[in-house]
Amino acid sequence: MPATDCSSHELAGTSVTTAGRPRSTWLRDLLLVAVVAGVWFCGLQGLRPLANPDEGRYTEIPREMAATGDFVTPRLNGVKYFEKPPLLYWLSALTFRQFGVNEFTARLWNGLFSVLGVLMTYGTGRLLYGRGTGIWAAVVLSTNLMYYAMSQIVLLDMAVAVTMSGALFAFILGMREPPGRQRLAWFLVFYVFMALATLSKGLIGIALPGAVIFLWVLLLNRWRVLWPFYPIIGTALLLVIAAPWHVMAARANPDDFLWFYFVHEHWVRFTTQDHNRYQSWWFFLPIFVAGLFPWVFFAGRAVAESLCGGWKTRRQHAEAWFFLIWILFIVAFFSKSQSQLPPYILPVFPAAAILIGRSLARVWQEGAENAIRRGGWAFIGTALVFAVAAVVATAPKDQSELCTWLPVLRTTLAGTMLAGAAMAFLGLRRRQPRIIIGAVAFTGVVFLLTANIGGHAYDKYSTKKIAMILKPMLKADDRVFSVGYDTQDLPAYLGRTVSVFGDHGELDFGIKAEPDLTSKRFFDRKDLPGQWTQPGAAYAVLRLSTYKGLWFSKLDLPHEVLAKTDSLVLITNRPVLSQP
Repeated sequence: MPATDCSSHELAGTSVTTAGRPRSTWLRDLLLVAVVAGVWFCGLQGLRPLANPDEGRYTEIPREMAATGDFVTPRLNGVKYFEKPPLLYWLSALTFRQFGVNEFTARLWNGLFSVLGVLMTYGTGRLLYGRGTGIWAAVVLSTNLMYYAMSQIVLLDMAVAVTMSGALFAFILGMREPPGRQRLAWFLVFYVFMALATLSKGLIGIALPGAVIFLWVLLLNRWRVLWPFYPIIGTALLLVIAAPWHVMAARANPDDFLWFYFVHEHWVRFTTQDHNRYQSWWFFLPIFVAGLFPWVFFAGRAVAESLCGGWKTRRQHAEAWFFLIWILFIVAFFSKSQSQLPPYILPVFPAAAILIGRSLARVWQEGAENAIRRGGWAFIGTALVFAVAAVVATAPKDQSELCTWLPVLRTTLAGTMLAGAAMAFLGLRRRQPRIIIGAVAFTGVVFLLTANIGGHAYDKYSTKKIAMILKPMLKADDRVFSVGYDTQDLPAYLGRTVSVFGDHGELDFGIKAEPDLTSKRFFDRKDLPGQWTQPGAAYAVLRLSTYKGLWFSKLDLPHEVLAKTDSLVLITNRPVLSQP
């Protein structure tokens, strides 16, 4: 890798001010970023059906809040569900009350949080390193694979990633200010965002920002400039925002909330493998690399610039070291955890976007083609591999809709990769780094759009098609069963809770907490014949493989098949009712 120039203002860590520039550039840029990011993240939110189980789960909980008016005790399919705090539930429930329940309204807040994250990344990058860094940081964050993918899925991780990033951004900006109103304002924002992060996904909203800050202050010996950080007023503000729900939930559920939420979902989840989500220590490393696609090819250069001068000059690059510690600690923290899922490291991507954006802004401005030559060749090689993979890709035989769409997806993806590789090669030949960067941006945008649009064809276990057939048939006293596994999107599409036979999974705690209520809706396999043949109409949704291989074929229960998809089947007991 070519040697980096440590003499520039960008690399020295000094702020590039906007003195002499009209204030309107801020307003214009923020408005433009907000509009473009809003369309980018929210424009396709309603295209795909809800995916099982996560999107179904995090749509059904706020649907029940909106229906019952109980905003204290979250419930999933009528069962207490204390695994996560309620911020996203509240926002979605209020949206459902005003605009109804559908895929767009279910995903809307994930998209809006994504827009907020991009705006904050732009603003922080600009305040620290100049307008060019802000713009490119926003572009990198908006178009990397992990951040965009998580913006399109109903999960809690985007909310906690953005609120946690907001806290850390506010802290590092506040640390640059002398004591006074400006510093106080930044630190109040810091405490507010930590409170919102706590309401998004629990105590990590305080623990992770606190640990990142402690390590940065320790390693760079910033103790003297840390004060004042307003701990008394800040802690009071944090508690005013985050504590009331925890207190109300504990009072409404005195027998089970405190232990399950604080001990089981925080300590036990982190220290044991009870949740069956343990992976190898290196699990998050390839996820981080793949998640940064297509900008990962410039990440090495960004890190080298951030570490320019090494340990001895770390104080001159204090903000860059802060972002590096932010990334390394959060990845290490979740790598140590006994519960690991890919979205857990989403909070590191805003920090990575600023570092990469700063590097790209310098290359774009100075025309330093040598600085990204290796990254350009690595991008070309990867794009060619992806093009070949797209050409030879095949769809599973049980996915008829995906098979139908595959030729279009294959052609689009392969063509995009080849076009991007050709553009980057042209930029290398002509020694024009802007063409190389533009080729990567173009490839990322088209790749993400194609994957998102084509994703609607992959809905193997979505119950939407079956639910749309079943919903008009249902009467108030009809019974609906999910057999063999919990179809968590089915209640959201039907607008009512359903009964479950078989695997209760994460609902076991809530079922045991209220046995008098849940015993009438959650059953073992042995209960199926008695429930199925009771008077009244009953409907069941189950996987096609389960229907053929286990439950109804072996139990020989009379039924009629009403609908099938590639993977699911809808049946009813109406033939039993029609017999004399």
